[in-house]
Amino acid sequence: MGFFDRIKQSLTRTKEQFVERFDEVVNRADEPDRRSRPVDLETMEALEEALISADIGVAASDQIVQAVKAKRRTGQSLRSLVTEEIHAILRAAERPISQDHKPHVVMIVGVNGTGKTTTVGKLARLIKDSGRVPMICAADTFRAAAVEQLEIWANRAGVDMVRARTGADPAAVVFDALVAAKARGRDVVLVDTAGRLHTRVNLMSELDKIRRVATKEVADAPHEVLLVLDATVGQNGLAQAREFMAVAGVNGIILTKLDGTAKGGIVIAIAHDLKLPIRYVGVGEGIDDLIPFSADEYVQALFEVKDFGDRPS
Repeated sequence: MGFFDRIKQSLTRTKEQFVERFDEVVNRADEPDRRSRPVDLETMEALEEALISADIGVAASDQIVQAVKAKRRTGQSLRSLVTEEIHAILRAAERPISQDHKPHVVMIVGVNGTGKTTTVGKLARLIKDSGRVPMICAADTFRAAAVEQLEIWANRAGVDMVRARTGADPAAVVFDALVAAKARGRDVVLVDTAGRLHTRVNLMSELDKIRRVATKEVADAPHEVLLVLDATVGQNGLAQAREFMAVAGVNGIILTKLDGTAKGGIVIAIAHDLKLPIRYVGVGEGIDDLIPFSADEYVQALFEVKDFGDRPS
C-alpha cells in the first residue's frame, strides 16, 4: 500500500472516535438553507468538543473554531473550513531538512516504552531503501538487552552498527561511530540513545554531552534530533516533548503506534503547540511499518477530502 492507504488504515480508530461526531456537526451546518449563515454558538461548541475528543488539544481546537468563525462565508462549507485550518496548522510546522552533511547525524531520543529502539531499525531500513547508506550507533550502554535488540533490527535492516561494552560512556560510542562512518563513507548515522524520563536531570544532561562530542567530530552534528512519542499517550506526550526540546534540541517527531490509538489528533496538537514537524509515523510492528509523514495525505485520509481549496504551495 502507498502512504495514503497506510495512513488511512492507521487512522481507523481515530475516525471511529471522531469523524462520526464531526460529520453530525458539519452536515447540519452545511445544509443548503444554513450554509450562508454565520455558524451558531451551539454548533461551535459541538465542533470544539468533537475536536478535543480526538486529542487535538484545547489550544489547537480553539484556533480552529476561531478561524471558522472568522472565515465563514457564502458558499464555503464548515467541513472545508475545518480541514483547511487543520492542514494549515500542519503545514506551518513543517521544516526542510538539510542533507548537506556527510554523514548526516540523527540522534533519536525518548522515554522508555515508546518503541524507540525498534523505530531506529525501521528508520535505517527506510533510509537504505531510499538509496542512502545508513549506520546505527548503539549509544544506549546501560542495558545490554537494548543493544542486543538493536543489533537484531540492524541485521533485519541490513546495515552495520557500532556498539560498545555495557556501561561504556555513550558519548565515546558516538565519537567512535562517527569516525567509523566517515571512514566507511556512510551517508547517515542513527544514534540510538538510552530511554530516559524527562525528569531525570543526569540522563538529560548526558544528551547534551553527546551533542557536544558529535559536533566536534562532524560539523553542526547532530543535524536532526528526533523525539519518539507514543501516540497512545495523547496529550501527555506534549510535556515530554517540551522537556526534550529544552535539553536535547529536538527538531522533529517520530510518532509511533498511530494504528493502535483513537488519539490520532495528537498530530495536530504537536504541530500547533510545539511547532514541530512530524517526520515519520509508525503504523505497525513490521520493519516496513515506519513511513514519512505527509500533511496533505493525513488530512485527506482523516476527512476523506480530495483537496484543501486555496492553500500555500
